[in-house]
Amino acid sequence: MVDNSVTIVGTLTADPEVRVTDGGATLANIRFVQNKRTRTSEGEWVDGDPMFFQGTVWNDMADNASSTLQKGMRVIVVGRLNYRSWETQDGQSRSMVDIAIDEIGPSLRWAKANVERTSGGGSVSEAPKARDDFEENEAPF
Repeated sequence: MVDNSVTIVGTLTADPEVRVTDGGATLANIRFVQNKRTRTSEGEWVDGDPMFFQGTVWNDMADNASSTLQKGMRVIVVGRLNYRSWETQDGQSRSMVDIAIDEIGPSLRWAKANVERTSGGGSVSEAPKARDDFEENEAPF
């Protein structure tokens, strides 16, 4: 089986759009843009054509994304590409590639983030305790 994972760093073009399916699952549509920049032979930066992307996150991650991410934030997106095609009512063929997002979070290159652990997704009931009784040549992990 071919793995089609992709990692993209981009900027959110809108706040996550959250909705609940008829089956009760929460999903959030995430839209973001990546601007390709290149350096000229004179050393100046030139912006290329922007590439727009759309992705989807589900359930707890959808709730976390909607309460954490906002339009204009720089994000790191990891996911799988999905190709969809359809025919419009007037008979035209349309297609798009969207991303089934596995992981998304703010980029820390030009921003700070405060992480708050949620109750779902982990079985750890408390933070691991730090050790400070290492032997002189022992690795601290």
